[in-house]
Amino acid sequence: MRTFIGRQQAISAEDFAELALGTPVELWLGVEGESDEERAAREDAARDILADTPNLPDDLIRIAAQVIEDNPDLFDVIPLNRPARRRTVRRGVAA
Repeated sequence: MRTFIGRQQAISAEDFAELALGTPVELWLGVEGESDEERAAREDAARDILADTPNLPDDLIRIAAQVIEDNPDLFDVIPLNRPARRRTVRRGVAA
């Protein structure tokens, strides 16, 4: 099954996020190992986008709320049982 948003095919979660944002996710989150200069340029671009699209944060919150509403199982938490700690007794060790 293929999923399209507009004319674009979304293959991964990153594709969905990019299509929802209209920008690459890395623009907002950065990339590992980026230089100070690269970070400053990325943040400048993000500021420009926010200035041109002032409703973007509200739209993103609305999208996130819809995803949560449509997929409540995303937050199903199943506690994992931890094995009981075994105490080891050392014999012949002076305290």
